[in-house]
Amino acid sequence: MAPNRENHMGSYSKSKPPTLSMGGSTIQRTKSDISIEVLSKELAATDIHEDDEKLLPPISEVEEAKCECCGMSEECTAEYINRVRNQFSGKLICGLCAEAVNGEMDKNGGKREEAVNEHMSACVKFNRLERTNPVLYQAEAIKEILRKSGSTSTSRSKSMSYKSGVQKNNGGLARSSSCIPAITPKKLVSRYTSKTELIELRLE
Repeated sequence: MAPNRENHMGSYSKSKPPTLSMGGSTIQRTKSDISIEVLSKELAATDIHEDDEKLLPPISEVEEAKCECCGMSEECTAEYINRVRNQFSGKLICGLCAEAVNGEMDKNGGKREEAVNEHMSACVKFNRLERTNPVLYQAEAIKEILRKSGSTSTSRSKSMSYKSGVQKNNGGLARSSSCIPAITPKKLVSRYTSKTELIELRLE
């Protein structure tokens, strides 16, 4: 029995355990493949980012510009400032003043430079009177309204006199100062026959 036991032990000791050499190499290869794939993705993302930076236009720097009409400040690019100056006779004006200038152009028949000067004078007058002395500005506004109403009434009276002259030339009846006909004392005497009625009428 002993030899058989020895034989069994010898055979057991001679058998080698399985190695993980193939498994280790497979794991190492998988790790290297993953790292290569990650590096390739990072390089591709870097290339795409560089291409996007090349395609993007350069960002224009903004500067604070002040409107020459109302005095309001806003941030504008140099290109926008040059475009506005070329459009409004070398004046830098804001968007609100540009709309006001366009309204003045509609009134004066499309004269841009005249509209710009008119709006600038209105803004100067407003800044000089309204902000320093609002009561004086209101008085000036009322004076302007009265002046305009006086000019309109004068033109209306001229038009009415012209129309009345046309009616006279056409042979029409001119209207008297009063619609009630004049009553003379003789007519009154003929109407009242009795002396008492005539006395009462004179007393009245």
